[in-house]
Amino acid sequence: MVNRVVVGAHYGLRDWIAQRVTAVIMAIYTIALVMFLLAMPSSYENWQSFFRQTWVQVLTQVSILAFLIHAWVGIRDLWMDYVKPVGVRLTLHVFTIVWLLSCFVYSVKVVWGL
Repeated sequence: MVNRVVVGAHYGLRDWIAQRVTAVIMAIYTIALVMFLLAMPSSYENWQSFFRQTWVQVLTQVSILAFLIHAWVGIRDLWMDYVKPVGVRLTLHVFTIVWLLSCFVYSVKVVWGL
């Protein structure tokens, strides 16, 4: 029996599942947010008090994290598919990681008021 070596990075299914799970999280958050905002009277004070609730902050942060993971998988695949020079691709990967981590840190500052 011959052992067949499959080439590739071996993460296609994991990334496919990550894209779908993060998309579902973002969709649920968006639908819930729209429903809550349509149900409450519109004023700055109501908006501010709604987003000061801990459960809203947690769900918002989880949704932002899902968005960043979703973005990473998509952009990384884009760089791997269309950028052939390894040095340029590595540079773009590093830039993307730094950018997404910076966005996450800033989101924590905005959502939690730190």
